Amino acid sequence: MIKEQLENLIKNALKEATQEKHWAIPKDFDIPITISPHKNFGDYSSTLPLILSKIAKDSPMNIAQLLLTKITKDKYQFVEKIEIASPGYLNFFLQKNAFPQEILVLKNIVSSLKTFHPRPIIVEYSSPNIAKPMHIGHLRSTIIGETLAKLYETLGYHVIRWNYLGDWGTQFGKLIVAYKLWGKQQEIQKNPIDNLLKLYQKFHQELKQKPELEKLAQEEFKKLEAGDKTNKRLWLWFKKESLKEFLKIYNLLGIKFDILKGESDFEPDLLPLIEELKKKKLIQESQGALILPLDEFNLPPALIQKTDKASLYFTRDLANLIYRIKKYHPEKILYVVGNEQSLYFKQLFSAAQILNLDPLTQLEHIKFGLILDAHNKKFSTREGELITLKEVIDTGLKNSLAIIRDKHPQWPLKKQKQLAQIIALGALKFNDLKSFRTQNIIFDWQQMLSFKGNSSVYLQYTYARINKIISRAKIIQKPKIELLNKELEKNIIQNLLEFKDIVQKSAHDYAPHLLANYLLSLADLLNNYYEEVPVLKELNINRRAAQIVFLKTAATILKQGMEILGITPLKEI
Repeated sequence: MIKEQLENLIKNALKEATQEKHWAIPKDFDIPITISPHKNFGDYSSTLPLILSKIAKDSPMNIAQLLLTKITKDKYQFVEKIEIASPGYLNFFLQKNAFPQEILVLKNIVSSLKTFHPRPIIVEYSSPNIAKPMHIGHLRSTIIGETLAKLYETLGYHVIRWNYLGDWGTQFGKLIVAYKLWGKQQEIQKNPIDNLLKLYQKFHQELKQKPELEKLAQEEFKKLEAGDKTNKRLWLWFKKESLKEFLKIYNLLGIKFDILKGESDFEPDLLPLIEELKKKKLIQESQGALILPLDEFNLPPALIQKTDKASLYFTRDLANLIYRIKKYHPEKILYVVGNEQSLYFKQLFSAAQILNLDPLTQLEHIKFGLILDAHNKKFSTREGELITLKEVIDTGLKNSLAIIRDKHPQWPLKKQKQLAQIIALGALKFNDLKSFRTQNIIFDWQQMLSFKGNSSVYLQYTYARINKIISRAKIIQKPKIELLNKELEKNIIQNLLEFKDIVQKSAHDYAPHLLANYLLSLADLLNNYYEEVPVLKELNINRRAAQIVFLKTAATILKQGMEILGITPLKEI
């Protein structure tokens, strides 16, 4: 493609200049090439001279002049001229016919993204707690994690989607106590998550008047840890009913996990792990508890075992990490968890270094911010409680259905509901993905379901518009690609050529918002084209045929990008 050819052109010039000037250029040095912000600066620009200035200890303009003398553009017929601009830019002006020919290359751009990677990537995300409803806070982890999984799959990786369930700990002692005192089997079966949550809340309400319940809960959890049949049966039942409810939401969101494991799965590994840590003299006693000192990392110690010998989330997580590395030998493990857990993951990753786990496995905490309402306040009920994910989705479906009924009152109700669901779920995902993940996001259904502006509906609307042209066109002549000579067509092709780099960078930087915003810019260009260029009225049938090929290519890339983000493209909206 054009950018790759320009990169080779500059690389060859840089190689010659380096040999002549003896510059110390790193082996993995990237050649920066971007679309020029204005046509006066050419089609592409490179800031390489500015970057080389410190290395070469020379002015950017002198370096630019030297590189220009080394560039043999006669080998690249698509380059018309190269200019230098202050303070040190190389601006490339391409021949008029350079971009239309790229349409033929763009047909294979999606398949060209896939390359072989011998080691898998594990993405841990969602991770709800058993016996509690998934709430708005789980939404970001679920959506960001799934999108990162799709990005890496697009690049050819084997991705292992991992849902690490919160299914162990003293809270289950409390829940068992609550069920034995106030629970009814029929009520749990009728509405498992809500009624289990009510029992848990009732325990804490009663605890204010009956502090002895705390000790009782500790005893019940110890019985569960010891394998008590009654408590284990109850715990397994709570888990089974919870998973049924979780799977309903995952199915609605189009998400399927490869691994569903809970904290409890690593409980048998804890004693051997603690013994190993003792044997290696890595942990020490502190006030009856066991801690892992992390002074060398300037971090507080990690608590490995409490004074009552009870297990901890950290120790189970460490056992889980050891298991993953030994079994899968992953290239990366991505933990998609909120910003507030930053210290925790620094401790966990430091512990992995101390244990000398596989240094080739890259551990990453994929942080994300909060969800706020339209008034920039924490998204919650009037009572200050987190809103359940089911409530959020149901509200979105209701709002979306109202819009579809207004636009298409003649459609059957079934069709209206199907479209409303696709639109609402797409809006839910895109609202999360369009901003950099560490930022807090605003949750406003009115804006999210808008047909204009920064929304998934806008992307779906654009895709439908383009397909409307394609479906009505009759191609009876061979397309002449060189007739795609309008400035707007060149701009769109140039934008389409960025798709590969955008997908790669979105994955590498764990930044799905790059792809989301790229698609918005592409949609803007395509809508301008729809308004300004009457394709179906084009009299030159060879040019019209080329325009259809061009629009099909654009639609394919828009569709691929939307699907990576989990948004269903629509041919009718």
